[in-house]
Amino acid sequence: MPGIRYGQSIWLDQPQSKRPAFPKLNRPYDVPIAIVGGGLTGCATAYALAAAGHRVALFEADRLAGGATALAAGLLLAIPGVDYLPLEKTHGRKAARALWQDTRRAALDAQATLRRLNIKCGLRPADAIMVARSDAEAKALKRELEAAKEAGLDGSWIAGNALTTMTGIEGAGGMKTAGHASLDPYRAAVGLAKAAQARGAVVFERTEITSVKHTRTGAELSAGPVKIQAGTVILATGSPDPLVHALARHFVDVETYAVLTPPLGADVRKTAGRREAIVIDRTEPPHRMFWTADDRVLWTGADQPRVADRKRPAALVQRSGQLMYELSLALPAISGVQPEYGWHAPWTRSVDDLPFIGPHRNYPHHLFALGLGANLATAFLASRILVRAVAGEPDKSDEYFGFARIASRR
Repeated sequence: MPGIRYGQSIWLDQPQSKRPAFPKLNRPYDVPIAIVGGGLTGCATAYALAAAGHRVALFEADRLAGGATALAAGLLLAIPGVDYLPLEKTHGRKAARALWQDTRRAALDAQATLRRLNIKCGLRPADAIMVARSDAEAKALKRELEAAKEAGLDGSWIAGNALTTMTGIEGAGGMKTAGHASLDPYRAAVGLAKAAQARGAVVFERTEITSVKHTRTGAELSAGPVKIQAGTVILATGSPDPLVHALARHFVDVETYAVLTPPLGADVRKTAGRREAIVIDRTEPPHRMFWTADDRVLWTGADQPRVADRKRPAALVQRSGQLMYELSLALPAISGVQPEYGWHAPWTRSVDDLPFIGPHRNYPHHLFALGLGANLATAFLASRILVRAVAGEPDKSDEYFGFARIASRR
């Protein structure tokens, strides 16, 4: 067996993931809506806008979906990456319910869209189980479940024996929710970009937007010496840097790590329960696990603040080893197995755990999709909110994801 492929995501290391080429912009350009950022959020937004009849152009600095999207774990979760109770305590019941309900709706809508467009991205629907290993964790998780159900959200409790049967993990119990999926995020994003193109959108690669400024009638984007005029610009970059550095104080740059095992034998598989659910534990930061169709385990966690590039090789070795040790504690039969892949996945969260999606009063003709976190479902949530913002028809719940909530707390 070859050595561990450090820094290489499985999604860009498959024959079926041959990378399509899109043109580089080398002339002045005029478009009603310009989207900056060719990751999953940008591609989903380009498709949603084009399908709604808007003329849109998507600009990616490097290769489409080749950055954070291609490094993501491939989990489309119908629950946010933050618990309901602390969210309700911080933002109130309406905001907490909006994030949980809209995330679930976005996850289901994303799966329906990918199926309808026949995008080949290995989409596999699944339940998710939050695992409580100790009695104390189980007590806290039961409170979380009760509060969520009181707010009209779905979920059910799994006792310890059933937890082991389903996941192979011994514990005090778990909270099961439905509506989730795993997928290849790179192929999903590229498929959406192609679908947007078929609806009239234009996609540019290797076109780095170096500055954006608002004008009296819209926005002017610079791609080096090339100027782009747009009526509206959508920054679907996850992080505000470097284009809108003034907003950086509202966000934290993080990275998580992932390991992927080689295909595992029957001796390991028989100890792992049904291997059907996405598993999320209650450690801080949490681990997430799912079994691939070819009997591998993908296990993520060990989150930390963003590491400088010069330190990343050492961090990858250390974090990959740590993750495999922690995986062996959850599934003892996997002890001694070396991962085939180990990589990092950068993401950005907001300081208050709600994404920022929509307009900002200090940036006319701008819309933003920032601080979306690591859950791919939030990309689809953002795309729907942005389409409504372009149309001037926001839903009531969209306000909870806007920048206005900052001013309301002052």
